[in-house]
Amino acid sequence: MTVNKDKPRVKALKGRYKIRGHFSRSELGTPIRNEEGNLRGITNPRDMTYIHSYGGEAPFFEGLSKGRLLATRCDNPDCETKGTMYLPYRIACPDCLMRTTSVDVTDLANEKAEIYTYINTERSGAFNFLPTPIRFLDMAFPGTPIATFLKSYMSGPGEPDFGMRLVPIFNTKNPTFTITDLSWVVPGTKPEDLPEDFTFSL
Repeated sequence: MTVNKDKPRVKALKGRYKIRGHFSRSELGTPIRNEEGNLRGITNPRDMTYIHSYGGEAPFFEGLSKGRLLATRCDNPDCETKGTMYLPYRIACPDCLMRTTSVDVTDLANEKAEIYTYINTERSGAFNFLPTPIRFLDMAFPGTPIATFLKSYMSGPGEPDFGMRLVPIFNTKNPTFTITDLSWVVPGTKPEDLPEDFTFSL
């Protein structure tokens, strides 16, 4: 296998990014003409590769690739909201600003997660990789110390409804290390009905 040396690549070595390749490319434009052949504009193709650093949130995305859902919890004894958990993952408590503790809430999600609200959309923005229509969700965890709503999407058969129980599924076979590695299905969904590369919690 040959490697394109111009392709943007990044490694983390000794606490620093080591960057190789070209992170921006441009191409010559092409004219835009109307039916009569009159010039109306020009295309302006540009390609830019961004480095999105996860920093302290990296354990959350790594967890998804391993079939686990991680939240964080404030364990500061002097904080008024001690014991409160946050999902999505927060590095610091929003009340006392102390570093939070990572907590595996996969089992809790399997037992308690339900739809707080949802929206179905036929169209999405640029760079979407999810098949449409997309069933976007705000997931709640009633009766738990999780104080936030997790935004995600529903896969598999069925239609979302308020208060509907769902269980998490994870892209563990070909992870993208993005939030789309997490989705939700109705309990009792068969493994063969899951999207390609997705599994139940491991």
